Amino acid sequence: MKMPSIGESAPSFSLPDQDGKMHTLKEYQGEWLLLYFYPKDDTPGCTIEACTIRDQFQDFKKIGAKVIGISTDSVQSHKKFADAYELPFTLLADENKEVVGEYGVFGEKKFMGRTYMGTTRASFLIDPKGKVAKVYEKVKPATHAAEVIADLKTLAQ
Repeated sequence: MKMPSIGESAPSFSLPDQDGKMHTLKEYQGEWLLLYFYPKDDTPGCTIEACTIRDQFQDFKKIGAKVIGISTDSVQSHKKFADAYELPFTLLADENKEVVGEYGVFGEKKFMGRTYMGTTRASFLIDPKGKVAKVYEKVKPATHAAEVIADLKTLAQ
């Protein structure tokens, strides 16, 4: 599947978080939402990205934006990851790979000469009406949070 484009309705989801509580896209309507997809809990790039968002989380809150991370890891894996790095935002477990498919972020990847199926590091900024406001396809873990905050400051006016 292809990624949703700017202006399109964001694909809906219903997934459990790190505590087993279900979350749906609908419950975030009326708010800005950063939906960020990442390959795997507790790996170098994913940890950098999560911790950078954590460290700038107050800026997201000031703007009134929510943050959700999604990977295909289990609820238990997310719980360990969130607890280890004191992540103040929600991590959703997409173990059946349905949502990563809907957002077009699951597919063939290459790493160190090996080809495999996995989740691409990509994010979607969703506006209060549930439409995709911005797509981030080539996410750099260390600078992503600042990039999104800058965009939110412009878009959320």
